[in-house]
Amino acid sequence: MKPYILWGVFLLSGGLLGFLLMRNRFAFQWLGKICLHLAFACIMLYIVNLFSSYTHLELPLNTVTVGMVSILGLPGLAVLAALKLWVL
Repeated sequence: MKPYILWGVFLLSGGLLGFLLMRNRFAFQWLGKICLHLAFACIMLYIVNLFSSYTHLELPLNTVTVGMVSILGLPGLAVLAALKLWVL
């Protein structure tokens, strides 16, 4: 298939999904909670990286780490730290 057809289908389906989500008044609360979790995850990872000179532990701020910490919270941060210390 042509790539522009695939992109058109992707944009159309994403737009329709966004329209359906925004029709529901609880969708804004749901989006707000997701944004809040993402912000707290970024802040927690940033704080860990601030103390990296003392702990010698640096966790990157990328989509995988932020997603894991936003879904799992502090246990997710502990798992990332343990994996970083165990692997390296």
